[in-house]
Amino acid sequence: MTLRTLSIDEHLFRYVLGTSLREHPAQAALREATRTHPHAGMQIAPDQGQFMALLVKLMGARRTIEIGTFTGYSALTVALALPADGTLLACDTSDEYTRVARPFWQQAGVAHKIELVLGPALATLDARLAGGEAGRYDFAFIDADKANYDGYYERCLRLVRAGGLIAFDNTLWNGAVARPAADDDTRALQALNSRLHHDERIDLALLTIGDGLTLARKR
Repeated sequence: MTLRTLSIDEHLFRYVLGTSLREHPAQAALREATRTHPHAGMQIAPDQGQFMALLVKLMGARRTIEIGTFTGYSALTVALALPADGTLLACDTSDEYTRVARPFWQQAGVAHKIELVLGPALATLDARLAGGEAGRYDFAFIDADKANYDGYYERCLRLVRAGGLIAFDNTLWNGAVARPAADDDTRALQALNSRLHHDERIDLALLTIGDGLTLARKR
C-alpha cells in the first residue's frame, strides 16, 4: 500500500511510455516536429494525451472543445478518439503555431473533425453560447493563458452537458501553486484550484499527471 503518488524519474517515465503508449504515426511525427520548437514545453506529454483519449472514449463523447491548440498534438489525440461523426472545436490565437498542426491532422485522416477558430477563445465561446449551444458538448480541454482560465471554465461549464467533463492542464504549475505566488499565472492557478475545490456544481479530481491535470465533471 502507498499513501502518496509515486515519484516518476526519467527512467520510469520511459518505461511507462514503452509499455503502454499507443500512438498513431501522425502523433509520433507531430511530437517529433514540435520537439525543437522554442515553446515545445507547451505540448502535453504523450501519456497525458493517451489518458485524455481514453476518457473521451469512455464517455462516448461526440462534441468536444479545446482551448489552446499550439501545434495540435492534443487536438489530434482527441480527434482520433472521437467517432466518425465526432467534432472538436479548437480555439487558438496563433496561425503560426496551428499551421504546424494541419498536415498531421490530414495525415491522420481527422482534419474534417476539427474546426479551428483563430481568435480570442472567450469571444468564440460566447458566440457558441449565443448560438444556442449550451449543454451540447461532452468534453472540454483548457490549456491556454492562465489569466483567463476562470472565464474559460465558466463558459465551458455552460457549454458542456450534465455529466460532461472539463479538463484543465498545468494546474500544478511545476509545483509553484504549493508555494507563495511570485507571478500572475501562479496566482491565477491558485485561485482556480481553490474555486474548483469549493464549487458544488462539479465533481472534482486533481491528478499529478503531466504538469497537473484537473478533471471537473458537471453535475
